[in-house]
Amino acid sequence: MKIALIGYGKMGKTIERIALSRGHEIVCTIDVDNQEDFESAAFKSADVAIEFTAPKVAINNYKRAWKAGVAVVSGTTGWSTQLPEIKAEIEKNNYTLFWTSNFSLGVNIFFELNKHLAHIMNQFPTYNVAMTEVHHIHKLDAPSGTAVTLAEDILSNLSRKSKWVLGTNAADNEIAINAIREGEVPGTHTIRYESEADCIEITHSAKNREGLALGAVMAAEFTCGKKGFLSMNDMLKL
Repeated sequence: MKIALIGYGKMGKTIERIALSRGHEIVCTIDVDNQEDFESAAFKSADVAIEFTAPKVAINNYKRAWKAGVAVVSGTTGWSTQLPEIKAEIEKNNYTLFWTSNFSLGVNIFFELNKHLAHIMNQFPTYNVAMTEVHHIHKLDAPSGTAVTLAEDILSNLSRKSKWVLGTNAADNEIAINAIREGEVPGTHTIRYESEADCIEITHSAKNREGLALGAVMAAEFTCGKKGFLSMNDMLKL
């Protein structure tokens, strides 16, 4: 499979290494200093582009890739409020986008565990729920896309909560998300249910970028030849 990389930082380089180890070819790498390569023959020859950049440029990257006839796999978060209009554009024009807030297999298992626990805790109103997420200082969005996914899944299963808020203070109907940025932490997410009697916590801690990069390459393999909006639920059949 021919892969183009959009974003060539630490994540892009890790994806490149894993893609090459799985027998794929990197035909083009695009970063801030060579944006004109979206129009290059090398980029247009790609079966799939894997995009990890920043929220403010992600959607434009998708559109430039689609214009070149290239499917996109993306893990950039912080723009999901625009997801409905992007899905509509994909459907209208028969584009391809595989997007998820986290490519890690472990995190996607954690997503399912979180939903199941919230469903159980809906029966026990004496427990309040809050979240803490920790990421490296280079992460631009807060809360993380993973934290937002976790919070929205809780909201879908816990009737006493109606919204999430950033910070440590929350009203009775809100989920507080404490977003901490420190060091080079790859990502840690903790959901905590607490009552006067005890507390229940579930945590996912990433050790490095390897799981994310492998998941992105596997998503590219899954996406190749497909159309429409795709997610980890499609790939993992969750």
